[in-house]
Amino acid sequence: MLVTLSFTAAVAQRNHKFDPARFNFALQQYITREAGLTPQQAEAFFPLYDEMNKKVRALFGELHNLKRIKPTTEKECKENLKRRDEIELQMKELQQLYHNKFMKVLPASKVYDVIKAEDSFHRQMFRNARRW
Repeated sequence: MLVTLSFTAAVAQRNHKFDPARFNFALQQYITREAGLTPQQAEAFFPLYDEMNKKVRALFGELHNLKRIKPTTEKECKENLKRRDEIELQMKELQQLYHNKFMKVLPASKVYDVIKAEDSFHRQMFRNARRW
């Protein structure tokens, strides 16, 4: 379950200012509805979900910075690529760790539905962003 990192721009309001709180609220409402979470399940799930996203966002920020620069030497290129790979692995390991945590508060079928709903939400945001 990859987070909302690369989808931020897709959720710009009509005045083109991104509101993270509004985005997160809409995402949570969508996931709750589409995955059929009860209020109790949502209350147990979303703190873990937000915790995971915060950690992944930090890694994504570092990855984004590494992708923006072009190293000048072979050694720097090798180090950059190695670090990018490490970060991507860390992000995947975080997903796996949190999927296991999610399954402690939700049945696996609900975790599956949450991941599917998150993906669907992001696709909708991209489609909507193209219309602006």
